[in-house]
Amino acid sequence: MQPAASDTPVDLLGLPLDRLTRFLVEELGERPFHARQLYRWIHQRGVTDLDQMTDLSRSLRAKLRERCAVEPLAKDLEQRSTDGTVKYRWRTRDGRMIESVYMPATDRRTLCVSTQVGCAMACRFCMTGTLGLLRNLTAAEIVAQVHAVNREVARDEALSLTRPLTNLVFMGMGEPLHNFDNLKDALQILLSEDGPNFSHRHITVSTVGLVPMIARLGAETDVKLAISLNASTDAQRDDLMPVNRKWKIADLMDACRKFPLQQGRRITFEYVLLRGVNDADEDAHRLVELLRDVPAKVNLIPYNENPGLGFFTTGEERAERFREILARGHVAAFIRENRGRDIAAACGQLANRQGPGATAQESPSSAGA
Repeated sequence: MQPAASDTPVDLLGLPLDRLTRFLVEELGERPFHARQLYRWIHQRGVTDLDQMTDLSRSLRAKLRERCAVEPLAKDLEQRSTDGTVKYRWRTRDGRMIESVYMPATDRRTLCVSTQVGCAMACRFCMTGTLGLLRNLTAAEIVAQVHAVNREVARDEALSLTRPLTNLVFMGMGEPLHNFDNLKDALQILLSEDGPNFSHRHITVSTVGLVPMIARLGAETDVKLAISLNASTDAQRDDLMPVNRKWKIADLMDACRKFPLQQGRRITFEYVLLRGVNDADEDAHRLVELLRDVPAKVNLIPYNENPGLGFFTTGEERAERFREILARGHVAAFIRENRGRDIAAACGQLANRQGPGATAQESPSSAGA
């Protein structure tokens, strides 16, 4: 590890336990066991105030205050949907805005996590893609979304749990595999027993199809994979998703067939239904053939219409007809309920255009805005 510059705080939220241990020993001259104490305070108890970490010595806390940071995000805006979904807008230290979405259900509490400020993939139907890529989020900024929403949910729902969230989906702003190293560090922290201790069965990473990185995700992590497919031919996908011009559907499906799956697991294929574009019977039949030898389930997503993008949502009858064709082809398919449409929190709608210098407005009362 290279010594940190004196004017650059070390973000403790983004250090996996092994690197935190090296930092404390090599940079601060402390004993190794203090790292686990500090790690548990931050990632199990959700404590960000060093003064509350009472089993750390005053001298160590003073060193940490001088060299480190613990809280990289500030809540800028909160919006509540009529269906219970909550969208949070966070301000980073450099004034960028990102969004994450909390989706409560009877049997789970799920957070949709962002991994980049904007996105470089430029999918034509997605509002986030219109922003372009401003920068990657750090591992600390990824983890901080989870900790911040844990605190929000515990407070709002009067829970004694420090980790009320049960499921994480990396489907927010950005392409997770385009920020692989920071994603991997964040996953290591979120899965760790001394940390939040999420189950690998309850974390899903979605990708538009960065084929080489799919292999790395399978080799270096143990989380679930989702593929944003959205087309049944290369001609369609080339037009909708520029990534397909580099890695064709055949390349993508080959990567999926090679992806290591524990027994009983399937790859989720996300298919946004666009009226008159990719929702014909022929598309459904081709999709059956594409998935014939892949352990798969398909989430059919009614398109959330975005002004100016020129796409429209498929009607309910056509969506059900599409699902029935998949089912007859022995492909498990579900029409996904859209959450948070009224607050622009649904799939493909995260596109915060507030830039550096925008005025913060912490607004928990802005329900339905």
